[in-house]
Amino acid sequence: MEQISVTNPIGLAIERVRQVLFSPFDLGKWLTIGFCAWLAGLGEHGSSGGHFNSSNHNGNFHQQFEHGRSYVLENLSWLVPLALFIFVLVLVLAAVFIWLNCRGKFMFLYNVALNQAEVVRPWNHYGDLANSLFWFRLALAGIGLVVTLPFFVFMGLAAWPMFRDDTWNFGGIMVIVWLFLATLIFGMILLLIRKLTSDFVVPIMYLRGSRCVPAWKEFRQLLGANVGQFALYILFQIVISIVLGVMILAVVLVTCCIAGCIFAIPYIGTVLLLPLIMFRRAYSLFYLAQYGPSYNVFQVVTAP
Repeated sequence: MEQISVTNPIGLAIERVRQVLFSPFDLGKWLTIGFCAWLAGLGEHGSSGGHFNSSNHNGNFHQQFEHGRSYVLENLSWLVPLALFIFVLVLVLAAVFIWLNCRGKFMFLYNVALNQAEVVRPWNHYGDLANSLFWFRLALAGIGLVVTLPFFVFMGLAAWPMFRDDTWNFGGIMVIVWLFLATLIFGMILLLIRKLTSDFVVPIMYLRGSRCVPAWKEFRQLLGANVGQFALYILFQIVISIVLGVMILAVVLVTCCIAGCIFAIPYIGTVLLLPLIMFRRAYSLFYLAQYGPSYNVFQVVTAP
């Protein structure tokens, strides 16, 4: 095994982006890989979601809050069923997005590893592996829901009397804050598991043709023997995210937010940001390849 580094894969990933997207430039290839990358990121990236209007007058806040509180109390008979319906609908849509996302991860990985631009072949060939990943992620999401839902229930129970009677007190607010922090910490753990699954377990599944749980067992052994290295990898991923975020923000500011509006368009934004997205995928693959030839997806030279 060569010396593990978080910086060496940077140059290799940049070169891979150049080879796949610019040597030579092919618009059809770019759009095809962009579609796979869009599926691979489906449901994972939130939109910018508007902005806070600071022009609201503080004097009207209490009046608006009282109006909203009265409206909610007077319409609980239909607001509660509507909220439950929206909650179930969101769960169904989330499951569909996760399924498409799992398919996309193998499709995008296939094209990056083999310098291809295909949709149908990796969609069909890696269907079983993608389904295994889907069930793993669905179980992970279910665990997250089962664990965090009681926290939200308790937060609601703590907030409801204060909201109903407009009697906010320090003790109740602190209970809500601590429950929120516990939920946040657990959510970060789930995000870390999903990050490791996407960056390393999916390539292992791709290389071995194994399902998600056996691939996770293999990765867990690798992780256990190199905890410090992978911790440094996660920290460096934060640095990469900040750098790429600053680059995107600079483009948005230079174009007076026009680019930001375009980036927010589904698929179109992914196509425009494809070099950055491919760089991140290639970076994690080259990092994993440092742990031995058996973890190098770029040694696979023939399509399935």
